[in-house]
Amino acid sequence: MKHLTVVLIAMICCCTAVAQTYEIGVMAGGLNYIGDVGRTNYIYPNTPAVGGILKWNRSPRHSFRASILAGNIEGNDLDSDETSRQQRGLSFKSPVVEASLGIEYTFWEFDMTRGFSLPGTPYLFAGINYFYHKEHGQGFDQNGDLVLRDFGNEFDFSIPIAIGYKKAISRRFILAAEVGARYMFTDNIDGSAPGPEIDSGPFGNPNNNDWYVFSGIILTYTFGRQPCYCGF
Repeated sequence: MKHLTVVLIAMICCCTAVAQTYEIGVMAGGLNYIGDVGRTNYIYPNTPAVGGILKWNRSPRHSFRASILAGNIEGNDLDSDETSRQQRGLSFKSPVVEASLGIEYTFWEFDMTRGFSLPGTPYLFAGINYFYHKEHGQGFDQNGDLVLRDFGNEFDFSIPIAIGYKKAISRRFILAAEVGARYMFTDNIDGSAPGPEIDSGPFGNPNNNDWYVFSGIILTYTFGRQPCYCGF
């Protein structure tokens, strides 16, 4: 009976200890675009981006995650290393605002309640994004030069795939560094594949949609009660 009482007390303490059930925080870093205009670097953050993030830690190995991120993406052929793009000389800019839902999976168990050391682990994130951007198409400026024109607002889906490393820097705060690519369900954020409503011809590679990449840091504050992970 004494041993059973000790076990019950330990289970109650486990489920009522203040820990990392939830996290709320901020994201800050840079964006870069990968497509048919401008540079071809995969990771080259050249415009700022900021956002907010919320996590629900369902086990020491996975979390449900929601975030909002806002910034700008741009491409300029004059920045490219390819001679053909430099000669073409097109450029564009577009705001991007994304809402994201997905699952974060850690390589190792991440439990801030075990022992006295502060845990750290690499992690992967994948999910679905719904984002706002500008739609572009080819046109001519006042001098008769070929340019990319803004034809209005669009909303599309993208698939985010991110890798990062997070480390508890105290019993309440977690700092992470992350790089995440967004594969868009559109090839026209740079005007290279305009729809029928835009009187403009296609250019570039029609077999590859556009991408953009977020590179930055995430700082979260943990709160709530430690969940009983026995069901997960």
